[in-house]
Order: sequence, then C-alpha cells, then structure tokens
Amino acid sequence: MSKKLCVAGASGLVGSNIVKQALQHGYTVNGTLRERTDPAKAPWLLKLPGAGERLNLFSADMADEPSFEAAVADTDCVFIACLIPVYAGPSGTPAREMDDEQGYAEIIQPTVDGCLSIMRAAHRAGVRNIVICSSTSSTNPVPAVAQKNETEHWSDEVEQCCARKYTSATKTVMEKAAIAYAAENGMRLSIILPTGMFGPVILPGHLEGNPHAWLRRLMNGERGRHDAIPNDSTSMSHLDDVAKLFLAAYENPSASGRYFGVYASWHWQDIYAELEQIIDGMPMPTPLSEPKVAPTGFDFTRRDSLGIEMRDIPTMLRETVAWLASDPLTARSS
Repeated sequence: MSKKLCVAGASGLVGSNIVKQALQHGYTVNGTLRERTDPAKAPWLLKLPGAGERLNLFSADMADEPSFEAAVADTDCVFIACLIPVYAGPSGTPAREMDDEQGYAEIIQPTVDGCLSIMRAAHRAGVRNIVICSSTSSTNPVPAVAQKNETEHWSDEVEQCCARKYTSATKTVMEKAAIAYAAENGMRLSIILPTGMFGPVILPGHLEGNPHAWLRRLMNGERGRHDAIPNDSTSMSHLDDVAKLFLAAYENPSASGRYFGVYASWHWQDIYAELEQIIDGMPMPTPLSEPKVAPTGFDFTRRDSLGIEMRDIPTMLRETVAWLASDPLTARSS
C-alpha cells in the first residue's frame, strides 16, 4: 500500500482507532497531536503494529491553520477526528449556562473554524478526500421521527441553541459549513456519525470516558451510569467497526455525504438486562416503573452501502467487558 493518510486528532478515541485500522490496512499515516511527543499519548500510538515503519507524528492545533501544512502534505485523504465535544468555555463556564452570543463564540465557532482550517490546509496541499467524525446529535429533527436517515434529517441549530444545547449545535453548524466548503472547492467529503462507542481503546486516558468508566465501576461492584434506569435509549457501536467505516468511506470512490456510525439503539432497560448476564453480581439500578419508550429508529441503507459488518450489541458488550477484565493496557505498558 503506497498511499499516505493524515489523521487529525490521532490521539483521540476515534482518531487512534482510525490510525490502528489504517496501519493494519498497510497505509502510511501522518497523525497529528497538539504535541507530538506528549508522553501520555505518543508512546501508545507508536506501539501499534506497523507504527514503527509507517506512523509519523506531527504537532498541530486546529486553531493554528499553518500547523497542519506538514501533516497533510503528500497525503491522499485527511480524516478529521479532533472535533471533540466542548462542554465549557475557556473561563470554565458550562455551555448550558451561556447565552447565544457566548455559546457561539466559545463553543460553536472554535470547532467550526478549526474544521475549516484543516480543510483549507488540505485543499492547498491538493488533498481532495476528507472524512469527518461528527455525531448523531446533528440528526435529531423536531418533531422526532420514527426512523431517521442521514440525508433528510437534521437537527435545527436554532432550536438547539434556544435550548442552550450549544455542544450539540456545534456538530450541526460544523457539518453544514464543511459540506458547503467541500462543494465550493471540489472535495469529496464523507461524514461519519457515531455515538456511544464500546470495545478496546488505545490510550489509557480513554478509559476515563464513557462507557468504559461506568462499565469498570459495574465490574468493581460499584454504581454504574445511573441510579435508576432511565426511560430512554442510547445508540451504540464498536470502535473497531466505526474505524472501519471511516476507511471504507475513503476507499469507496463513490462514497460521500453523511453515514450513521452506529449499530442500533437500545433501551437502557435492555442494556442493563444484558449486562446483568455478563457481569456476575452486578449492582442493578432501580428498575423502570413505567412502559418503556421505543428506541431511536434508524434507516441504515447508506451505512450498509459501505460494506462493513457491524457487531451486534450483545457481542460488543461482552467483548468490551472481557477486554476490560484482561487489563490489556497494563500489559502493553511494559
């Protein structure tokens, strides 16, 4: 494999798994971090199979457009996986406590500007393939629909801001800006839309986020994510499958547009019931006392067109619990 790929946000939860998959596929990878020698991140990426020969790390910050020039040079595709959710501004003010002016200035605009800065650097370098990691939070129309798809169903960023959901609105605004830029500049753009991601992680710091953090608590006999089972559902996927979707969107020359990056959505009552069968003696949340709502429905026609077989939810739960129990990152650190 002679082509070189760039992964912006190589140390992130999704970005690191894209790096792993790309190396497994035989690609050379330019990965960006804010600091390429970060001792908490770089060594873990450099331990991936194939990294010694085909992984190059670069320091880059999406607030500094020129910092991406070296990383995107001579690459065939740029994967933008550094647009992580922002829940508070520079002052520490939570997004939910902001007004529209502050929410746009401190939560929404930095991510939109950062995405476009990477796309501009890629365009100047002659890159014509872009794949962005976004979120299903941009696919929640009001009123809700029984089954949503990626082409017709968008969140309303005005409604999201009125509800002070600036973190969610960021994804909606960013995607629309990226789509417009790609169309204006002849770039092939794919956007993957994941949510809750299970399975092995690459860096120890990823264990501190959900769902790995609350699964580990359950495995230790402690409270998980909820005191009482919420009457709600959540969308789920396996990290390996999500990373494969990113590679498939790039490798298929006819792929473009938005693609769900989830297997399905399950009600929390069903998730806890499944986990109770996997984790011996697991403390269960207070049971649901009302009829459960229907899980979010998806049309997966576009996702399935990428040809990736997704793990089902019982499988991803069992694999994640077994992986956590094996304490694999401790073994890799030696």
